[in-house]
Amino acid sequence: MIFTNVSKLCKQRGISIAKLERETGLGNATIRGWETSSPTVDKLKAVADYFNVTVDELLSEQSQHITR
Repeated sequence: MIFTNVSKLCKQRGISIAKLERETGLGNATIRGWETSSPTVDKLKAVADYFNVTVDELLSEQSQHITR
């Protein structure tokens, strides 16, 4: 769910996941790894801050900022 929400936010903002990783200081393929494992709190917070959403919204199936 986290990867899907982050991916949708990237598409909405017109940026790639690779660009998001660079701009938030995450390593290459870090976010792609979230398809099969959970991120650390600090990495999740960095992405939430970047998009100006809450961590709860990134974790939620029913996010207000993330359109389906």
